[in-house]
Amino acid sequence: LEVQGHTDIRGSRQSNLLLSTARAKAVLDALVKRGIDKGRMTSKGYGPDKPLDSANNEAAWQKNRRVQFIVLEKKGGATVKTK
Repeated sequence: LEVQGHTDIRGSRQSNLLLSTARAKAVLDALVKRGIDKGRMTSKGYGPDKPLDSANNEAAWQKNRRVQFIVLEKKGGATVKTK
């Protein structure tokens, strides 16, 4: 499982990358605290690079500030990438 952190486009690129990385790691740490094996997960911050909505307004910014879970591998060895 990849835990992805995302931000909106406001602020500097460097700040957004740091924020999104911290956001993803915080969620991963919370899952580990609740008993999920850390070896089954990874976290990564994407900053503003993968927006859900490319508009430049408050509604778009809210959609783009998020954490997503991406399944990288399913049991049985089949590698897939799904949302």
